[in-house]
Amino acid sequence: METVIAALRARLGERLSTARALREHHSHGEGLPAIGLPDAVAFPNDNEEVAAILALCHAAHVPVVPFGAGTSLEGHVAAVRGGISVSMTNMDRILAVSPEALDCRVQAGVTRKRLNEELRGHGLFFPVDPGADASLGGMAATRASGTAAVRYGTMREAVLGLTVVMPDGRIVTTGGRARKSAAGLDLTRLFVGSEGTLGLITEIQLRLHGLPEVVSAAVCQFPDTQAAIATVIAALQIGLPLARVEYLNPSQMRVCIAYAKLNEYAPRPTLFLEFHGSAAAVAEQVETMQALCDENAGSAFAFAERAEDRSRLWKARHDAYHACMAAAPGRKNMSTDACVPISELAACIAETEADIAATGLLAPLVGHVGDGNFHLGIMFDENDPDETARADGLAMRVGERAIRFGGTCTGEHGIGLHKRGLLALEHGAGVEVMRAVKQALDPHGIMNPGKMLAPG
Repeated sequence: METVIAALRARLGERLSTARALREHHSHGEGLPAIGLPDAVAFPNDNEEVAAILALCHAAHVPVVPFGAGTSLEGHVAAVRGGISVSMTNMDRILAVSPEALDCRVQAGVTRKRLNEELRGHGLFFPVDPGADASLGGMAATRASGTAAVRYGTMREAVLGLTVVMPDGRIVTTGGRARKSAAGLDLTRLFVGSEGTLGLITEIQLRLHGLPEVVSAAVCQFPDTQAAIATVIAALQIGLPLARVEYLNPSQMRVCIAYAKLNEYAPRPTLFLEFHGSAAAVAEQVETMQALCDENAGSAFAFAERAEDRSRLWKARHDAYHACMAAAPGRKNMSTDACVPISELAACIAETEADIAATGLLAPLVGHVGDGNFHLGIMFDENDPDETARADGLAMRVGERAIRFGGTCTGEHGIGLHKRGLLALEHGAGVEVMRAVKQALDPHGIMNPGKMLAPG
């Protein structure tokens, strides 16, 4: 290790740090505590420097852990075997924007909010919104998603191509700018969602969209979960182009109402909706959605177009995380997610809510219900072993239940450290195929060791 650190310092100078404060900052993400202290943190400026770092580490069998913005939730960035944390902070250039082709190329350290600030002047936007201001390299590595996936898709659909530095230092370009290709294996999709276990993503070619002429928001409350989900299914069946459709269960609404004094709402199952398009198209979408809500016993339907009015309508959804924290002061939030076919969503939520009640824990539920994805914010006292065990058990059962309902243990957060057992439950023998790919590309096992494809 000392030899590698000395060689990296000779190459990077002050951009290679062994300071404890920096190492601690790069030892964990958000979500569940998963701390692994790297031996050093490197701050490369370009692909060639990343290649030099990986070539040195490959030769010496030193672990490498990619680090973006540190917003991951499943322990992805913890250096559980030490090694070098490679921060993408300095690789934050927007390399090219093509309004005509509706695409752009960025370095991996660019964050989604900064990209959208740049794109606004071109009349474009990048729609994948995981909530946090994550780096786009990290979003590609974890196959991130978010509230707008029901219309615009996830990072799987948004990424056209990549530059990836392989474990041995080779620089590989995948995909391209064409919207389709039948040439060879789809290496882009191999690396999107690989969580830094196969190589280090340094550049991303992204699909963009034109800014909508009109954005309208709406909120409606329902007597039960079944009615709310039935409304969404009906909207999707008739092809209503929902831009966002979020579900908050009564527990989440209760804490949001208390947190933001939203006394016009009741603690009932609630849908938060957003529509994009021309003025005429949006007006028609809102009218159709209101009729569907009425058919399913929806009440208190309200909509708005002005930005400040939309923000007010959506305030409960925007405040969901902070409302949970305020409702359980001194406790941690164990965030977990799962995704099921939308036809199974209401039943899966009902079972999950019964499970929550049996644990005695506060665990409000939020769902990106247009694509069957939902999240729990499980509040627990990390100093209470029994409460921590109950929280962890609940989180694991959420994933197991989703798999039983024909879904996945994670629609957005990824596997990281915490869901490795669930990956095996979901994919069975397929995990061994994944490990074979890992072995072929990273024979020394230096890339983000201990995550996702750790040896069984």
